[in-house]
Amino acid sequence: MEQQHILELRNVTKEYDGNVILKGISFNIFKGEFITLLGPSGCGKTTTLNIIAGFESTNAGEVLFENKDLLSQSIEKRQINTIFQGYGLFPHMDVFDNVAYGLKIAKVKRDIIFKEVIKHLNLVGLKGYEYKKINELSGGQKQRVAIARALIKKPKILLLDEPMSALDVKLRKQMQEELKRLQEEIGITFILVTHDQEEALTLSDRIVLLNQGKIQQIGTPEEIYNEPENFWVANFVGESNIIQNGEFIEDLKVKFDGKIFNCVDKGFGNNETNIDIVIRPEDIDIEDFGNGYFDGIVESAIFKGVWWEIIVKTKYRNWLVHTTDLVDENEKVAIKWNVEDIHIMWKEIDD
Repeated sequence: MEQQHILELRNVTKEYDGNVILKGISFNIFKGEFITLLGPSGCGKTTTLNIIAGFESTNAGEVLFENKDLLSQSIEKRQINTIFQGYGLFPHMDVFDNVAYGLKIAKVKRDIIFKEVIKHLNLVGLKGYEYKKINELSGGQKQRVAIARALIKKPKILLLDEPMSALDVKLRKQMQEELKRLQEEIGITFILVTHDQEEALTLSDRIVLLNQGKIQQIGTPEEIYNEPENFWVANFVGESNIIQNGEFIEDLKVKFDGKIFNCVDKGFGNNETNIDIVIRPEDIDIEDFGNGYFDGIVESAIFKGVWWEIIVKTKYRNWLVHTTDLVDENEKVAIKWNVEDIHIMWKEIDD
């Protein structure tokens, strides 16, 4: 069965005082999808979220919700709810009244409100917290209250604007797991804004990667990480060894640093130099001196907790290597990788 688009952005442009924030972006979101808008500060991701929510207008372009114009709808009529960075909870109200607020405004009957509040507090793991004050809650508990309050009005899309940025690392990971579980359980569309790569890779069905108001790549976490489409993506997501002076000899063959290597890429032409080559640091193996593709010397070895970050200096360049094996500084070594670990991409063209 073909997936349905719940939301579609077509050539959306946004300017502030002559400064173009969004440069004609277009993408679709499927019903029930967990999608993340990822990118550095100022890339346009929060502006995009605010346009979908109704807090911002556009200068050009269309936004369609279930194939109907969304931009003409008022905020309260959109079947969309937002969880903000600070959660926006009412400190003078207890948990119950915070979650019930939207239903009370809509003049829903009291018995239905009670039933729905208890149901949604159970859903987010806050059974028994109904009458706790907001200032008695931890950061993670506040986030759960915000999620329950957003879900109780049964939106078709839930927008999340960096909701975990204020949490410590351990709690953030725990909340990521709970958020993914919740989304899968209730089955509605989640759109998350974050600058945290790990968060995006962990939670998303697909990622929309933005930089300077333009979409750089859209894909699954695996596609974004393993098949970056350009230098910027490869450099922004994870860490990379990027070779900018290589040559694509022919299908399945690439040349750099004086050697020809087999690869899995096709379709870049013959003797093409308008390409960049990516090899991720975790895909490089440290071998005995003389037993790899290039010999070198270990310039530094830094312990990162689970793995070592190694810099190997070879004749043509320094290589970043991530390995669980300890290698001493100044040790002579060789480096090697598998055929599928070489990734070819076109060089970026400046506008």
